[in-house]
Amino acid sequence: MLEAAAEAGEGLVVDFHSCEFFPERWFDLILVLRANTDVLFDRLKDRKYSEKKRTENIQCEIMQVVLQEAKESYDEHIVHEVQSNTIEELESNVDRVEQWCKQWILDNSNS
Repeated sequence: MLEAAAEAGEGLVVDFHSCEFFPERWFDLILVLRANTDVLFDRLKDRKYSEKKRTENIQCEIMQVVLQEAKESYDEHIVHEVQSNTIEELESNVDRVEQWCKQWILDNSNS
């Protein structure tokens, strides 16, 4: 279903933690949410993640694994790193995506 919608040019938002599943042609914008390791640790602890899983996630954040995968999988011009440490940053990110979507619709309404 996701593939058919993407191929039909329908507007979709996909939330996923890996890049290798999706072809580049599906996306106009890739956002990689980043968090400081202390913030991430507390979030994962609150979610009752195991110590092993917390360690893996913290190491991936330090090594920028998801950001690097995104940059290797998609045109770097569509990959953007955004901070997601606080509620204010989360709200700002949502506002940015909303504005980006509105602009994309305006820019592509004739095609």
